[in-house]
Amino acid sequence: MRFMIIVKATQESEAGVMPSEKLLTEMGKFNEELVNAGIMLAGDGLQPSSKGARVQFSGNKRTVVDGPFPETKELTAGYWLWQCKSKEEAIEWAKRCPNPAVDGKEGELEIRQVFEADDFGAEFTPELREQEQHVFEKAERLQKGVTR
Repeated sequence: MRFMIIVKATQESEAGVMPSEKLLTEMGKFNEELVNAGIMLAGDGLQPSSKGARVQFSGNKRTVVDGPFPETKELTAGYWLWQCKSKEEAIEWAKRCPNPAVDGKEGELEIRQVFEADDFGAEFTPELREQEQHVFEKAERLQKGVTR
């Protein structure tokens, strides 16, 4: 099972306050543990929402809203993608994480299971599965710098 671990934003992360060398070191060690255990598939920190945008949908209409966005507690400051045997295993790893809050006070991680192909049922036809496989294979080649 794959899980997205969402690092919730704080007022400090939204203000662009960078983590201390101590926190960067602790996170680096934690990431290394995750990789060594075969858990971590990807992960990054995100710039503040002031550098972001949202695209809102209403029928066929698209509206772009530039950041910053209100409600800091609803924003994401970073993420991991983990491969775990269960939600309980993901929770146990998350509990080992250094406090992600820049100020070391109130940090929060949210754990969300990623949909797998079988979760979509019959609506995800063999043709759609094949199309998705081709798209992801192409994306992987592009990440490696292969253009064909």
